[in-house]
Amino acid sequence: MRFIVALYEVDRAFGGPEEGGWWYDTGELRRPLALAPTNDAAVAIAARANRLLDRLQRHKRPVDSAAYEGGRHRAHVFTTTAPPAYPAERPRYS
Repeated sequence: MRFIVALYEVDRAFGGPEEGGWWYDTGELRRPLALAPTNDAAVAIAARANRLLDRLQRHKRPVDSAAYEGGRHRAHVFTTTAPPAYPAERPRYS
């Protein structure tokens, strides 16, 4: 089995007004970064990419900031193919 590391532009979306309002993380695929033969190798690649991204994006506002304007990216690991966006379905409040 191969594992894929993909780069996503991250954001937050409004989930609903329950309990004073809640938000959830979203991501849009920007590009695949690497294929790895094992999960451990894929996680190591993603961790290294995210450390570099943290350094490169330190001047950008965090995703949970009310003034966030987009432009932050994160690397994620998947087992088959990288989905075009996550989550696939809007989460429900429970």
